[in-house]
Amino acid sequence: MVWLVGAGPGEPGLMTLQGLAAIRAADTIVYDALVDERILAWRRPESRIEFAGKRGGKPSPKQRDISFRLIELARLGQRVLRLKGGDPFVFGRGGEEALALVQAGIAIRVTPGITAGIGGLAYAGIPLTHRDVNQAVTFLTGHDQSGSAPGGIDWGAIARGSPVIVLYMAVKHLAQIAEALVASGRAPDEPVAIVMNATLPGMRVLETTLENAAATAEAEGVGSPSIVCIGRNVLLRQAIDWVGQGAGIPPRSLDPLGERGAADRP
Repeated sequence: MVWLVGAGPGEPGLMTLQGLAAIRAADTIVYDALVDERILAWRRPESRIEFAGKRGGKPSPKQRDISFRLIELARLGQRVLRLKGGDPFVFGRGGEEALALVQAGIAIRVTPGITAGIGGLAYAGIPLTHRDVNQAVTFLTGHDQSGSAPGGIDWGAIARGSPVIVLYMAVKHLAQIAEALVASGRAPDEPVAIVMNATLPGMRVLETTLENAAATAEAEGVGSPSIVCIGRNVLLRQAIDWVGQGAGIPPRSLDPLGERGAADRP
């Protein structure tokens, strides 16, 4: 059996109880690059760990080889834990691995994790949805299977139809993505937040605009892992940056959307 588990966006405390049970039961843990080492420390002393992380621009195991390894371990009678950052089914290739396992006759179990597009923004003080901003949100990957900017996306439809856009793995192609959105009608001065190392002690949050996002990321040395949020909900960070406030930084605005009194509605 192979148990596919999401480890969450980074902070070990955001791991689920089911995920913790899987770690403590596993004979072998096959883990990704974004899994915090403190989570691996919860395993049994006799269990084995194998690294199978993928990082953009660096030598990484092929997805086919990872799937074959999971099948091999399961056929050896191992209780296998496939531990993936975030949620295994949100831009995590968990669906590909699950399909390969089922096709090989291997039993699977899946435990979701908190994806970075939700948990990372929450730690940055940015609500993914807010009734004065959006009734829809779109999650996008910043690259396709070849590593290039995604070419199969209808940018016009996204620009018109989604008030809030969250980008995964997008820093490398952020200039092209921003250009496509602006060309499709998004305002160049639309608020953007770039969250690096979300939920971890070294988390950085950069606030910028759509037309300046790529230049800001380059100037500030933003790397992976990062989440990019595009939309007016980014303005709410001015009031509810709870991590900063916990460190003694006062709110920059109590009415960041310019709609004082709206929060008092029933």
